[in-house]
Amino acid sequence: MTSAGNDDDAVVDDGPANSGPPAVPLLVPRDPIVGPLTQTSDLLAWARRLAAGPAQPVAIDAERASGFRYGGRAYLVQLRRPDLGTTLLDPVALGDLQVLDHPLARSEWVLHAATQDLPCLAEAGIRPRRLFDTELAGRLAGFPRVGLAPLVERMLGLQLRKGHGAADWSTRPLPHDWLIYAALDVEVLVDLRDAMEDELARQGKLDWAHQEFAALVAAPPPAPRPDPWRRTSGVHKISDRRALAIVREVWLARDSLARRRDVAPHRVLPDSAIIAAAAARPTNLTALVSLPVFSGRMQRRNADLWLTAITRALALPAEELPPPRFPGDGPPVPAKWASRDAVAAARLQSAKAGLAELSERVHTPVENLLSPDLVRRVLWTPPDTDGSGLGAALADVLAGRGARPWQIELTEPVLRRAIVDATGH
Repeated sequence: MTSAGNDDDAVVDDGPANSGPPAVPLLVPRDPIVGPLTQTSDLLAWARRLAAGPAQPVAIDAERASGFRYGGRAYLVQLRRPDLGTTLLDPVALGDLQVLDHPLARSEWVLHAATQDLPCLAEAGIRPRRLFDTELAGRLAGFPRVGLAPLVERMLGLQLRKGHGAADWSTRPLPHDWLIYAALDVEVLVDLRDAMEDELARQGKLDWAHQEFAALVAAPPPAPRPDPWRRTSGVHKISDRRALAIVREVWLARDSLARRRDVAPHRVLPDSAIIAAAAARPTNLTALVSLPVFSGRMQRRNADLWLTAITRALALPAEELPPPRFPGDGPPVPAKWASRDAVAAARLQSAKAGLAELSERVHTPVENLLSPDLVRRVLWTPPDTDGSGLGAALADVLAGRGARPWQIELTEPVLRRAIVDATGH
């Protein structure tokens, strides 16, 4: 689990999290905490314990320090198997957790918001063969709040402790109350999994969940983002190519320095400073440090680095300046559809209305019915087929782009109707 989760993420308003008796606070783990393990011999002993006995579900969580350190590595991993209890692992001290991969392969992993933890767990040397994602289960069930604490309260009548999710988990030694917090995150995760499975079965959505979980397991590692500097906060306000070059060069200089120091980039230089430099285009140190965001002691200490990056951008020939927008392979932003292709805009408008109605009917968020990016791609360039072959062609396109069978069954008629209605035949 990660501090980036949003406990208040609204999906469908179907009442309070727990309409029964007041939730019972879950203050301490039921078993003594083992760890954090830092010695390879202890890790090997735990691997042998996992390999013994029946293959039961294993609750897994990870804590990172993304707001403090460079990258998203795991600084603590929590494992709980009902028959073995909970252990906490220090993957930094241990080097990696690869010795656990084989014994864990027998078990279904139970995670909350799996996509947030799977990359750092893979980096530590372990990956699931089967999993159950309780957060995704909550979304498919149409629950209004799908954070771990609200789901545990709703489904189990228990109240989880809060307070350390956004902590610097690279701290050593970790405070005792942080370890209690971490252990409680996996304490009832298997119980929550069982309750969510029953709920999905009651709603007739368990097969949907199985398909989604299988897709998470099969998904390849995320590809590197093209032009990651374009995600600088505020860059959407800049269209001048020379200013964009300054953003790029300063961002790259910051990223290199942050990587060397193992510090989160925003702690080296805030995004607002990069945008300010792009707008002001200072040509000397005096002009640079006169900018309010560059006047602090840390920024003055690195002023030569930032000015070198700015100077490099100002000296670039015109043909090497970045384009205003990344030339991706997808459709334009929806706001420009009407001016670029009125028929495509009509398709998109119709599909949005149809998918919103479908979402209400099946009590599942629109973005879980079909990814917005996939909807836009299909409707911007629909299959070159009409009449009786359109449905099959749409299904093939959706499947080719990763849509699951349950998604295709539900959404293909909506997209087909939107395409037909926009063209009139």
